[in-house]
Amino acid sequence: MGGKFEISPRGVGPEGRVGISIDRSGSMVVALLATLKAGGAFVPLDPDYPRERLAFMVEDAALDLLVTTADLADRLPPADVPTLIIDELRSVVAGSDTHPPAVAVSPEQAAYVIYTSGSTGRPKGVVNTHAGAANRVLWNQRETPLTGADRLLQKTPLNFDVSVNEIFWPLSAGAQLVLARPGGHRDSGYLVRTVRDEAITVMVFVPSLLSVFLD
Repeated sequence: MGGKFEISPRGVGPEGRVGISIDRSGSMVVALLATLKAGGAFVPLDPDYPRERLAFMVEDAALDLLVTTADLADRLPPADVPTLIIDELRSVVAGSDTHPPAVAVSPEQAAYVIYTSGSTGRPKGVVNTHAGAANRVLWNQRETPLTGADRLLQKTPLNFDVSVNEIFWPLSAGAQLVLARPGGHRDSGYLVRTVRDEAITVMVFVPSLLSVFLD
């Protein structure tokens, strides 16, 4: 995102909240990076969530902007929040500057907000800082270094904290990020085929899921 991209008064500034409702894809990664480069904090909105939960999250997070795709826009609840349909921005982006925006971001500023399941009450938004996210990525790279030859399979839904590490760890290390298809994390057979066909070298699991996957 560069100067020419700032075409709207809906622009996001430091710690502005941006709801991201995009299936796992290159567009999803672009939206995350754009939000962080603008100094904002992204709020994952899973399009498979019930509309009532999404409506609560949109209001509770006090979003400044919603970013989605044309095929998912109808799943979102009505909200008095400016919305960008990322599919419709290709021509705008193609003619934009490639210089990073001149935005100062401090380690203590919010990078993203993840909502709890709400199993013990109303869902709660947990704010995570740039420092926290960066420390996790740097720790992973120190303990298990990735190289340009590695290919990490990103399979965790964006509304789970693990996904942030899956996405930004390989990108920060110059490794290759391979995105599982939407819903692919639910299909162990698909994951096995993808590991083989895409020559995946790294995956991130919690122990319980790893046991099921290996079985």
